[in-house]
Order: sequence, then C-alpha cells, then structure tokens
Amino acid sequence: MIVLLILLIFLFSFALIKSADQVVLALRRLSRGSKSTGFILSALLIALATSFPELFVGITAALEGAPALSLGNVMGANITNISLVAGLSAWVVGKVKVHGHFLRRDVTIALVAGTLPLILILDGRLGRTDGLILIAVYGAYASSFFKHRFLQIAEEHKKGSYIQRFLRRFTQIDGNKTKEAARLFVGIAMLLVSANIIVRIARVLAEAAGIPVFLIGLILVSIGTTLPELAFSFRALEDKEPTMFFGNILGSIIANSTLVIGVAATIAPIAISEKSEYMVAAAAFILIFLHFWFFIKSKLRLDRWEAAALLLLYLAFVVVEFN
Repeated sequence: MIVLLILLIFLFSFALIKSADQVVLALRRLSRGSKSTGFILSALLIALATSFPELFVGITAALEGAPALSLGNVMGANITNISLVAGLSAWVVGKVKVHGHFLRRDVTIALVAGTLPLILILDGRLGRTDGLILIAVYGAYASSFFKHRFLQIAEEHKKGSYIQRFLRRFTQIDGNKTKEAARLFVGIAMLLVSANIIVRIARVLAEAAGIPVFLIGLILVSIGTTLPELAFSFRALEDKEPTMFFGNILGSIIANSTLVIGVAATIAPIAISEKSEYMVAAAAFILIFLHFWFFIKSKLRLDRWEAAALLLLYLAFVVVEFN
C-alpha cells in the first residue's frame, strides 16, 4: 500500500511537470504577439518554469487545508536543489567551472531568500502578512535585480540555444492563438488536477505511514517537483553552460522561498506542528548551502569529489529525518 502510494506520487509528479511545460509553451507562443514585452515575458517564464510544480502544489495544498505540505515541499526542494540536483549533475558530468562574478551576488541573494521564511516562521506561524512580505521580496527581485538577466536569456532564446530546445521538445506548434489558448487552459487544468491528486495522496500516505505530512513534502514530493531542475541542470552542463546551471539552481531557491511559499501562506497561514523535523530541515538547508557556497567559491569550480560530498550530505539529511 505504502509503496503504491509513493509510486503514485512520482507518477503524478511527472504529469505535473509535463503540464507545466505545456503551460509555458502556450504562454510563450501567445506572448510573441507583443514585440515590446514578448521577450521579457519569455525570459520570466523560462526562469519560473522549473518552479511551476512547487507553485501549484503549494496553491493546492493551501486550498486543501494542508499548508504544511507546501512548506515541506519548498524546504525539501531547496535542499534537494543544492545537494541532490547540483551534486548528481556535477558528479555525472565532472568538474564544473564558475564563470563571471555574478555568483557572489546570486549566492548571497539565494541564501537570504532561503533563510527569510525560516526567520519569519520563528514565532511558530507563517501568516498572511508574512506571505505578502515574501511575495513583495520576489517582486523586488524580479523587477530590479533580475531585469538584467532578461536580455541575457532573450539572446540565448534568439540563438536557438538549449533553453529553446528544452521547451520545444514536445512538438512544433503552428502558433494559432486559439490553439495556444486551448493548450494554456488544458495545461493549467492538468496542473491543478495533478497537484490536487499529489496533495491527497500525500495526506493518505502520511496517515498510512504514521508520519507528518510535512515530512512527505520534505522528502518525497520535493524529489518529484525538482525533476525539472535536474533535467535542466544536465542539459546545461552537457551544453557547457555552467552559468545557466548555477543560475537555474539559485533562481529556483529564490522563487521557492519567496513566491511559492508566499502565495501558499497568503492563501492559508502555515503553522509548525512538527518542530523537530522542521528544525532538522532548517539546519540542513543552511549547512548544505554553506558547503555548496564554500565549494564553488574556494576554487571557482565544483569538483566531482565535492559533488559526491553534497550527495552524501543529502543522504545524511534523509536518514536523520526518518530517525
């Protein structure tokens, strides 16, 4: 029974990811009608695409009265991104070099964004005001700091880079606005259906296994919803684009910790009921993030043994959480 429920979570996570891709494809096609804002919207969608699964799971969990699942999913996704996703990608591909000075700024922002909800919830509750603060932080990031990345990503898009190929892997679309609108609504519907089923299965699994739903989101659901980051990271390193590799991971952490959890908390305030599991997760995120930062800062590269160390840290985190 428990094994079947776990398999169903991953199955519907795959459906969630496919639906998110369809929504992004439709929105990008529809945005091309506006020359002044089309490339900006396309760039923003690319940046948010890998966080769509977490966003819709967060919205659905909040609406279903299980906001703790969303908090667990976000915290787990952040930990998974800097350990499992970064570690597995770098370990398979090999040494990853750090190019440019942007990482010093990006890493700092990602660390601040990742710890901000942890600070706001110190009183035991992430309320609607806290959620609005997190959404405002993401808005400030997207409208000011992230603005200079729009042109960079748009140039990659014009060149037909791996980003474009990644988002086109399903099929070639003829650009008909009616068809794209239909694709958009069908994709959103499938996102909501898949997310809703994941939330319901997670609650049943938590009851059947006798563990908090927060822990289900922290480990199982987070692995499923971070599959886009993993696929994106592999493609980026295969195409020798380490800047996009690091940018994708750090950008996902920022979006998850501000926009995703902010929206969920605004819909339904989040209270901590599993304090021990939460404290372990919070400590794990800070510890693993600092290791990740040290690894890429010390020699301006991520070596294979360092990637293996990140994977071991993730394994240790899972073992501690389930003990």
